[in-house]
Amino acid sequence: MYIYNVTIKLQWQIHEDWLVWMKKQHILDVLNTKCFTDYKLVRLLDIEEDEGPTYAVQYFCNSLEAYETYINTYANDLRQQGINKFGNKFIGFRTLMQIV
Repeated sequence: MYIYNVTIKLQWQIHEDWLVWMKKQHILDVLNTKCFTDYKLVRLLDIEEDEGPTYAVQYFCNSLEAYETYINTYANDLRQQGINKFGNKFIGFRTLMQIV
């Protein structure tokens, strides 16, 4: 099993709208690709939040092929939706992990 982890640092001004968008649209759009079987949305604690909160979304998939399908077929368009909606008011980084 693999975890595609997306960590996002937000500016306070978009925090509430971003959280609603993630829960009601973006995560569902990612899951609707059928590349992932489940997800967890978490807020990072014990970090500086002067500029805004940090979240991580972990998407679970059963194979590297499913992950690669997501990256090659869906990721760019879904990432662009966030940029179109929130501009440069967030930064993110992505990692792929394997459950051992």
